[in-house]
Amino acid sequence: MKISNIEKIVKKTFLNFNLSEKHSKICAKYLVKAELVGAASHGLARLKMYCERIKKKTINPKAKIKIKKISKSIAHIDGNNCIGFISADIGIKVAIKNAIKTGIGLVAVKNSGHYGLSSFYAEQAVKKKLMVWCFTNAPPAIAPYGAKKSLFGTNPICFGTPTGNKTPFILDTSVSMINRGKIRVAAKFGKKIPLGVALDKFGKPTTDAKKALKGVQLPIAGFRGSGLAWMVDIMSGVLTGANHGGKVKDPFDDFTGPQNVGHFFLVIKPNLFVGKNYYKRIKENIKRIKKLPKIKGIKEIFYPGERMNARYKRNLKKGIVIQKNILEDIKNLNAIK
Repeated sequence: MKISNIEKIVKKTFLNFNLSEKHSKICAKYLVKAELVGAASHGLARLKMYCERIKKKTINPKAKIKIKKISKSIAHIDGNNCIGFISADIGIKVAIKNAIKTGIGLVAVKNSGHYGLSSFYAEQAVKKKLMVWCFTNAPPAIAPYGAKKSLFGTNPICFGTPTGNKTPFILDTSVSMINRGKIRVAAKFGKKIPLGVALDKFGKPTTDAKKALKGVQLPIAGFRGSGLAWMVDIMSGVLTGANHGGKVKDPFDDFTGPQNVGHFFLVIKPNLFVGKNYYKRIKENIKRIKKLPKIKGIKEIFYPGERMNARYKRNLKKGIVIQKNILEDIKNLNAIK
C-alpha cells in the first residue's frame, strides 16, 4: 500500500477520535514513519491502543498545552495529558528554536504519553545542524539491580549529531535487552522471543512473549543497564514533574488514568567549543573508526543511523505491508470500510 494512502487512513482514524486536523496529521506521520524505518513495534500496531486511551479518557484529544518560559534557553511544558507525539513535537521544536538563538535549548515535558521513537525528535534537531539528547521514561518493565519486582521502564536513550554527511549519527536505544514493543508484537502474533531477554513471573528465563510481559525484562549489561534506566527515570520523571519510580501507567493495560510520562530534550550547537572545526573533526572521527580492521563476516562498520536511514529509503520506494490483524483493527476503528 502507498505510504500516502496509509497516512490518510491513520489521519482519518485520529480525526474520528476527536484529534484536530493538525494533530492527527502529526500522529499519522510518526506512526507510519516507524513502519518505514523498520520499527513496526512502534508503528501501526499501537494505533488501536492510542484510540482506546482517547475513548477511555486517559488521553485528552483537546489538550490545552502550556509552555512556561524559564529563560531564553529553557522551557517547561505541561502536556495536559495529550497524546505523546504532540507534546514531544512541541517540546523538540521549542528546544531547537532556543538552541538556534542562544546555543543551547533545554525543555522538560510533563503530563504527556508514549511518544513513539525518540529518533523522530532527534532527526528534527540534526536537520537544523544541531546536536541533541532525548530521554523519556516508561511503564515498569525492568527490575532495579538486586530487586525482584520490575519498576523502571525500558527508558530509551537517544543521541544525535550532524556529521557533515548525508546521513546523521542517531543512536536510539532502550536500556533493556529488547524493547517492550517487540515483545508485544511477538505476543500478538504468537511468536517466540530470544532467550536471555526476559524472565517469567517466577523469575525463570522464558522465550514466551506473553509470559515475558507478565514477568521482568532484563537490562543491558546488568547493573549498568539498571543504572542507566534509573538515570533516565530521574531526568524524565523526577526532574520534569512527571510520574516516576514505577508510577507511569502501562498504555495497553492500565486505563485507570493518564500515564503522565515525562520527556527531556537537550539541544546544542555543535560549534560551541571548536567552531567550524566540528565538521572536520566528526568526519575524521567516523573515517578513523570505519577504517578499523573488521572481524570475519563484517564488510563495513556502520555508525548509528546509517542502517535505519537505508531502511527508510528502501521502504519509502517499495511501500509497506500491513499485517492482517492490524488491518482488522483499523477497520474496526471506522477508518476504512
